[in-house]
Amino acid sequence: MLRNDPFRCRRRLLRTLCLLPAWLLPGCSLAAAPALMLAGRWHDGLDPSAYWVSEKLDGVRAYWDGQGLRFRSGRPIAAPAWFVAGLPAVPLDGELWLGRGRFEQLSGLVRREVVAEQDWRRVRYMVFDLPGRPGPFDERLRALQALVEAAGIAHLQAVPQFRVENRSALAATLARVVAAGGEGLMLHRADAWWQEGRGDAILKLTPFLDAEAQVVAHLPGKGKHSGVLGALEVESAEGRRFRLGTGFSDAERRNPPAIGSVVTYRYRELTAQGVPRFPVFLRVRADSR
Repeated sequence: MLRNDPFRCRRRLLRTLCLLPAWLLPGCSLAAAPALMLAGRWHDGLDPSAYWVSEKLDGVRAYWDGQGLRFRSGRPIAAPAWFVAGLPAVPLDGELWLGRGRFEQLSGLVRREVVAEQDWRRVRYMVFDLPGRPGPFDERLRALQALVEAAGIAHLQAVPQFRVENRSALAATLARVVAAGGEGLMLHRADAWWQEGRGDAILKLTPFLDAEAQVVAHLPGKGKHSGVLGALEVESAEGRRFRLGTGFSDAERRNPPAIGSVVTYRYRELTAQGVPRFPVFLRVRADSR
């Protein structure tokens, strides 16, 4: 089975397949995953004054290719026609967002094949970059803000970006955002040019570590969880398998994430073998089937 991003080698295979003539792939409707910048992890040795800082939104990553919205996997997002009408005819990278702590509601909405017009009225497209555009992030940010202002669409907004002077200011900002219900911070290096893949041009700072893995098995519960999910067996992008046994609601234990779907989990640190210590299930990625 082909896996979803962030398993990059398979993502590249998807792109290769999509370039083949249709007669070589009868019945195939694979969508190429868009080229995106992916965030690394902030560490204390860095100077935050070199970065633009923004809140890490609890939303669904959405790529606008100039004609339609797509998930990270490349699958189209069934957004209402009025929602995308008037969006700039250039690629945009951002998040669909309902507000803090409303990811599950948003995920259910954007995954529907039948568009719920009224529910989409509350969704905002929060954009933070211009994919592929040359120049450092300083310049891309100014161009992005100008595009958003010129579009004049209420639900299209540029993610607010600001600067901090030092590590103490960064720590205070993180504490304030988390206390208000936010997940953490994102930091874009001001002088970094756009480049596909994971690197140090974008970094995330949260009070916990998080990662993604693919579900490979459902393990039955015991005791109070008898008859429902006990744990997920998952596999990381590096091929390491481990179990996620906590963090599930009763409803999620009765109807667990599908095998093959990609889930996000939180953990404290990695063991010497590279396995997450005390991993906790967080959510299913919105573009997982």
